[in-house]
Amino acid sequence: MQTVKIIGVPEHFNLPWHLAIEDGAFEERGIDLHWEDIPEGTGRMAKLLADEQTDLAIILTEGLVKSITEGNNSKIVQIYVESPLLWGIHVAHHSSFTNLSELEHTKAAISRYGSGSHLMAYVNAQKQGWDTTKLLFEVINNLDGAVQGLQEQQAHYFMWEHFTTKPLVDNNTFRRLGDCPTPWPCFVIAATTKFITENATILKHILDVINTYTKEFKSIPSIDRTLANRYGQKLEDITSWLSKTKWSQQQLSVETLQKVQNTLHQLEIIEELKDKDLFLHQD
Repeated sequence: MQTVKIIGVPEHFNLPWHLAIEDGAFEERGIDLHWEDIPEGTGRMAKLLADEQTDLAIILTEGLVKSITEGNNSKIVQIYVESPLLWGIHVAHHSSFTNLSELEHTKAAISRYGSGSHLMAYVNAQKQGWDTTKLLFEVINNLDGAVQGLQEQQAHYFMWEHFTTKPLVDNNTFRRLGDCPTPWPCFVIAATTKFITENATILKHILDVINTYTKEFKSIPSIDRTLANRYGQKLEDITSWLSKTKWSQQQLSVETLQKVQNTLHQLEIIEELKDKDLFLHQD
């Protein structure tokens, strides 16, 4: 039995992995797949990949691209979720802010530098017409840290996945002032170059299993109720999320990779554009 380490956020997007593990689908292929939740998100996952403390990660596209340009010896194996991620823009419920325009010169809470919450703050600022060179940030580590940070006014707004934060909006912890979708597929499957080189057949088996599960995921009986129960969501919110979410079994296109790089370069998040072969694993 080959042991493989994989990491991802503790969110509903990753239920196909958990179902496959629980069903013994990887064990049938001789793979002992160890999943670890990383609530801190993409910034920490990128570091774990770079330090070879994991073999695989389900990670935000823009965060991994940035990390690879900085020397992370990992590659995109394929797209995991094709649809954009809908980033809710939140303030504390008691906050005086009522409009996105009021946040222009305020401080954004981010899980860490290089995280999705950090990079998408730039994308949102550009979309709003703000000066992206003057953005201010406060590192809060995770969602619990964001709750505390906004309540104590260490930061003024926080961007996180719309449906994950919906319960905190419903219970009046946060107010959502708007949404900002990613302009590209949101999650990719990443692997360290070492793992790809040493375990090509194992990697193919893992992708075969998860792609089977994602193709059939929406047709699983009562999957909406399973998601709602496991992730503490309202059924109507899960139904809405499922209607917007599309999994993929394909590699990221060169054109989409170029769009991500161009956007990050334009926002001065990466210093230069790199060749596609640095990012994309090809069989």
